[in-house]
Parts: sequence; structure tokens; C-alpha cells
Amino acid sequence: MSRCAGGTDTSVGTGTMAAMTEAASEQTTPAAAPQAAAIPGQLGFDGMPQRLFSCTPSRLSRWLDCPRHYRMTYLDRPRPQPGPPWAHNSLGASIHNALAGWWRLPRPRRTPANAGGLVDSGWLSDGFRDDAQSAAWRARSREMVERYVERLDPGDEPVGVERTVATRTGRLALSGRVDRLDDRDGELVVVDYKTGRRPLTTDDARGSMALAIYAITAGRTLRRPCRRVELHHLPTGEVAAWEHTDESLDRQLRRGEAIAGEIIAAGAGGATGSTAAYPARPGAQCGWCSMRAHCPEGQLAAPARDPWEALGDRPA
Repeated sequence: MSRCAGGTDTSVGTGTMAAMTEAASEQTTPAAAPQAAAIPGQLGFDGMPQRLFSCTPSRLSRWLDCPRHYRMTYLDRPRPQPGPPWAHNSLGASIHNALAGWWRLPRPRRTPANAGGLVDSGWLSDGFRDDAQSAAWRARSREMVERYVERLDPGDEPVGVERTVATRTGRLALSGRVDRLDDRDGELVVVDYKTGRRPLTTDDARGSMALAIYAITAGRTLRRPCRRVELHHLPTGEVAAWEHTDESLDRQLRRGEAIAGEIIAAGAGGATGSTAAYPARPGAQCGWCSMRAHCPEGQLAAPARDPWEALGDRPA
């Protein structure tokens, strides 16, 4: 996922969609895992089950982006009011929803025209400069979606669309929502839609912890091999793919556990803790941060961006 370190995802993929609801739903989950790291403030007793740290890839990425933003999103209550919605997130959500809805249509109705119609009927206009800009990007998004589904076989039913998958390790209760799960010769393939301006490469697919975690959780949930991950970039129509090995998936899982260990050590498994445990990571990315109004360091680091700025100058 192409993510601004301040917390605004400028490509809008699965992780972003999940992040819209995960803050309210994620809890620390009890499970029998004697080797799990203890959460600060939790009493330990021999023979008692430890508590796993419940998270999604988006939650882990939020910590990497900025611990201060993480604290404001998941721990502070009442939660600080985020800034205005971003137009590029509205565009991405509109396209994701249209593609998910297209697969739910009866097969005879899975046509490019109907896919475009779903963009129009479900268009989200939040964050655009004005109605004219919103309308121009709606037309551009409709064209992107119609062109994309022209290459799909409407009869090739996915294994899952917006499918929630989950698994547990000794330290984590992991879950995520995958844009699409395909069946290719008996193996599962993770498909993640991307709508950002930046073209994607094989390295993006290979290095994505989120995609690797989706592959692991999908494989364990459905008890089928899942090693291939794909980023489908709608603006260019290109696909960036990577074929994981068991070893590369395990490395990404260990990476996720290490990040969770940092969060737990900071007290993020329960109490808010001190401000020092959740430092800001100021930089140019702070101009895109939805919590910028509550972060003096971020305000000094970069000027605020307009909500529509990530779209570019025109829908071309």
C-alpha cells in the first residue's frame, strides 16, 4: 500500500477500507497462547491463557507511520476529531464499492456498462473542491472501472469479494478484509485494487506486509495454499504481482509480530500511557495527516494540504 506516513493512504487499497471501521472493532482477544507477550498491567498466572494483541495490517502500519497518530486513533478517548475527508479516499472507496457490487450482480448483468453505473450510483463526493471537480473525477472513475472489467471473465466466480479472513499466532489475533480472492489452478490469489496516481512495481507487491498477511490469513481461513499476491492498478490497468514462498511469508509475519511487540511495550495494548511513549514522526507527510490539528509537531513540519490535492490537476 502506498501510504503517507502521516496516516493518509494516497492509493486507497484494502488496508484503507479496513481502517475506516477497525478502530471501533478491534479488541484484545483472550486465547490460549502461553508464549504470547504479556500486555502491560496484566497479571500473569501459571496455566492461565495470555491475551493476544488483536490487529489488522492497517493498525500495524499506522504505528509505523506515526505512534502519535496511532494513539489518537486507537487509544485516546474521546477520540480527537479528525480533519475533513480526502477526495482521493472518496474516489478509492467509490471504485472499490463498485467493483465489489459488480461481482454480486447476477452473471448476465456483469457488463462494463453496469460496472460504470455502479460508480455513478455509489459515488462519494466528500473532499472534492466543488461539484464540477467531483463530476469530472466520477466520469474518469467510471471509465477506469469499465475498462478494467472488460478484461474480466464475469463467469469466473471469485472465492471471495471483500472477504474477511483471520488467524492467530502466539502473539497476535490477525484479521483483514481482502478486496478479492481468486482461484487459480487450485491455489488462492490475493487481489488488491489500487487507485493512486503512482504506478506500482513488483517491489510494491513483494514488500507489502499487508498483502503477505492477507495471504497467510486467507490460506489458513480457507485451508488452501495462498502465495501469490497482486496489486491491480486501475489508472494504468497494470498488475504488479509477487509469488511468495513459505519463508518470505513467515518473515513478514515475524515483522508484524515485532511491530506489535513495540505497540505492546508502549502500553498500546491497554492504557494510553505517556506522550513520550507515542512520539510524533514529523515530516513533509504531516501535511496529509487527518490528526494534524491536534499535533503541534506536525503543524510545524508541513503546511496543510487541500483535501483534493492528491488527485492531481485534472482527471486525465
